[in-house]
Amino acid sequence: MLGFVPPLPQQPGRPPSSGHMIVCGDDALGRRLAVELRFIYGERVTLLLPPGRDGNNPETPLTQRGRAAALFGRMSAAMNRAGNGNGATGGSGDTNAGVEAVRIMEAPEPSDDVLEEAGIDRAAALALVYDDDERNIRAALTARRLNPRLRLVIRLYNRKLGQHLEELLDQAAAVALPGIDPALLDASTTVLSDADTAAPALAATALTGSSKIIQAEGLLLRAAERPPPRPGERADPGLCTLALLSSTTNDPAGAEGSDSSGDEAPQLLPDERAVADAAGRGTVVLEAISRADPARPATRMGGRGAPLAQIFSRRLRWSALGFALAALALVVASLLTTEDTALHSAYLTVLDLLGMNDPAEGASPARQIIQILSGIAGLLLLPLLIAAVLEAFGTLRTASSLRRPPRGLGGHVVLLGLGKIGTRVLVRLRELDIPVVVVEEDPEARGIPLARSLHVPTVIGDVTQEGVLEAAKIYRARALLALTSIDTTNLEAALYARSVKPDLRVALRLYDDEFATAVYRTLRTAHPQALTRSRSVSHLAAPAFAGAMMGRQVLGAVPVERKVMLFAALEVAGHPQLEGHTVEQAFRAGAWRVLAIDATPPADRNPDLAALPPFDPEGDTAPPPSGLVWDLHPGYVLRAQDRVVIAATRRGLAELLRRQRSAVPGR
Repeated sequence: MLGFVPPLPQQPGRPPSSGHMIVCGDDALGRRLAVELRFIYGERVTLLLPPGRDGNNPETPLTQRGRAAALFGRMSAAMNRAGNGNGATGGSGDTNAGVEAVRIMEAPEPSDDVLEEAGIDRAAALALVYDDDERNIRAALTARRLNPRLRLVIRLYNRKLGQHLEELLDQAAAVALPGIDPALLDASTTVLSDADTAAPALAATALTGSSKIIQAEGLLLRAAERPPPRPGERADPGLCTLALLSSTTNDPAGAEGSDSSGDEAPQLLPDERAVADAAGRGTVVLEAISRADPARPATRMGGRGAPLAQIFSRRLRWSALGFALAALALVVASLLTTEDTALHSAYLTVLDLLGMNDPAEGASPARQIIQILSGIAGLLLLPLLIAAVLEAFGTLRTASSLRRPPRGLGGHVVLLGLGKIGTRVLVRLRELDIPVVVVEEDPEARGIPLARSLHVPTVIGDVTQEGVLEAAKIYRARALLALTSIDTTNLEAALYARSVKPDLRVALRLYDDEFATAVYRTLRTAHPQALTRSRSVSHLAAPAFAGAMMGRQVLGAVPVERKVMLFAALEVAGHPQLEGHTVEQAFRAGAWRVLAIDATPPADRNPDLAALPPFDPEGDTAPPPSGLVWDLHPGYVLRAQDRVVIAATRRGLAELLRRQRSAVPGR
């Protein structure tokens, strides 16, 4: 039960003070982002929501404002419980002392008047996270005109359009402010995609080992889950131990740990003593660092060509093989009963099969018998040729249609939903060469053309109807990814799939944390030997958007059960907890850990560590070496000019940024 949640005042007459954050959205991501900024970073937030109910969840009785108020109320209660339960939190206590409540406004569009009422001219950052790309673009252009110094964070699904829009808005800021600091200009506009942020983590849940990949300057950081060590064994920490899984992971009635799980929750960034004392707990370790290949297109299922198996049916292929063997037997019989050469015998047999030879009236009886048998076999050739032509014509007609799941398919992943998230996950799975069968109710869904181009088997139908999952070969699948936007649909599909195959690996996209915990616990109790995961796209994406609003580059987010660990790039200057300290001294358990240092001179550094360094993959030159140094000596002293890659919790990153703001006057 949520309990009583007092309504939040709209406060239309009181303008916000300067330096606040504005979040504009129409779905769960906007509400999550406001929670992240308010309760993790301690920022003043104005949340702009459309009036009425959530368009993505019209069945909910609460309006957008009501759902936001309920979420803020639950988060505030959780923060109060955490603060009362642990008074010695030090620097990681309540981040909201003296910070006013989130100001909620309602407006159908982020127009000039609405943005001015929200205090756009005095705001530090604006996040545009509407589900509609066009609305976000219009609002971004308006906001840049009203406040050229504003830091913009824009949610766009179209990657290429996002790159062009980022360059356009940065150029507009440079023209409006000729003397702007280039460092500030780099952070003035950030285009992110919640689908791209969440897709790697969602795809990883379908793989054995649950490895997660983060990219930094052409290098891949692989974080992998490892099971608890056996009695008497010590867990291999890899390059470093990033997290300890919750103590209830192996309990059939246990739940995935979250921020409200207390001592049983997973421990992020533990120290060596905690790792040594964590008997019976699984770990998440930094397993390998390898060079990333240039982006390559997702591979097709079944190759690029048109093999016979896709053009002609198996029955027709077996018939053709039988006819060929019969013709070969006739050639051998003719060769053995006559004195002709092999070539002449084959020639006469072909003529007999086609009915083009003269009757063998004066020939031997053996020759006459062979000619009769050849004529009979030739009668079978005509329907075989007609069937081949018809099947080839039908294949060409359906070449642009969706492919059906083949009969012998097994060990595949069944993906439910081809919206924004499902499409990105499909691309990720095909990049890893994992066979996929897609189930989608809408034949005009966003990802249908992609599934057709990749030759991915697709079942069009309502997953809640009987026979749809069976058509997707769920009884032979290795995993089920239920990624539709409706929680109840995902749950119903998971329950039905488990009834068909109890040991099936299941990952569900669920928004509500309490609902996800209850679902996880029930499925674990009913099927203790099967792996179950629940993930929220907004929960995975919100930390990256919040970090961008704070002006920091978040390289990626790794889910650890229902917690999130961030990988970010930071300048050491202005961070008193890093500058002047050794790598060992800068490590704070449960908050942050320095993983790498960028040894590239500041003038030559790549501003976007998440991007691959530019080079021609078809040329003779090798890709440029990375400037990141991962094998750090614990005694290395961090200097102000250094740039580091850190792994941090959400609160740890927020504390670093708060300390930086307090250390830099006037910021």
